[in-house]
Amino acid sequence: MTPAQRLRQLANVANLSTPLGLVVAVASRTTVSRGPRGLLIAAGYRWKLPHAGAFTLGNVILYRAPHGMAGSNAVLLGHEERHSTQYAYCLGLPFLALYGIAAGWSMLRSGNPASNNFFERQAGLAAGGYIDTDHHRRDKPAGNGIEAS
Repeated sequence: MTPAQRLRQLANVANLSTPLGLVVAVASRTTVSRGPRGLLIAAGYRWKLPHAGAFTLGNVILYRAPHGMAGSNAVLLGHEERHSTQYAYCLGLPFLALYGIAAGWSMLRSGNPASNNFFERQAGLAAGGYIDTDHHRRDKPAGNGIEAS
């Protein structure tokens, strides 16, 4: 692990987001194993919420996929790892409220919880399996719309 990854790991233990992730992993009867870069992979998550194929609580990434397949998609793993870093810089559990606000804002702006969600955009929409439906953000000309002649 790099020093930054170790710092993230320690921060997410201290801010209680990783312990929360482990409680959810045990309560939902997932199989927990060590992943790369200080992450923990919890496979076989079966609870109905959240609806995502994978989600992160601290350094614990919970997958609906079974053991052996969970964590095998490097692109999705990278997306979830960026959420782990977001927990660290949001000081842990406040991330959940901030993420909820960002998802609500996105719903108002784009009709889905990801397209205008700061945290999902920062983690990489496509990497998380999201489609960018924000047409205002794409195809927007540079500058203020005044063309030089």
